[in-house]
Amino acid sequence: MHSSNHIIKFADDTTVVGLISKNDESAYREEVQRLTDWCRTNSLSLNVDKTKEMVVDFRRTRRDHSPLHIDGSTVEIVKNTKFLGVQLAEDLTWSLNTSTITKKAQQGLCFLRRLRKAHLPLPIQRNYREHPEQLHHCLVWELHRIGS
Repeated sequence: MHSSNHIIKFADDTTVVGLISKNDESAYREEVQRLTDWCRTNSLSLNVDKTKEMVVDFRRTRRDHSPLHIDGSTVEIVKNTKFLGVQLAEDLTWSLNTSTITKKAQQGLCFLRRLRKAHLPLPIQRNYREHPEQLHHCLVWELHRIGS
């Protein structure tokens, strides 16, 4: 691996981070090719449709970045992506991540207001605050309890 490249693995996701200097992308592209070859050798398949490339470029005059090709397919270049639960933008600001978190919080609060307005028992409302992903279980159980 070239010193300007890093490979980050988490569960079944792999991320290649490459520093391109003096317009020389060869080390980065070679690293992606080595990863592709390693996957093929080890009977792993890369899903090129899910593979994305994000270019962070702070030069005053940006030049077009030619897209990567993996097994004859072009890798999509994106302006932002989700990485380990964090929204990353090509300008490396926190705006997109903050607005995503805010929107999610507002949706949760709206749902809590609806639960309160529907006069659901406090234990169900508390359970939603602590474990929002389990709400449907609580509602089904409560409806079953009321119905019997």
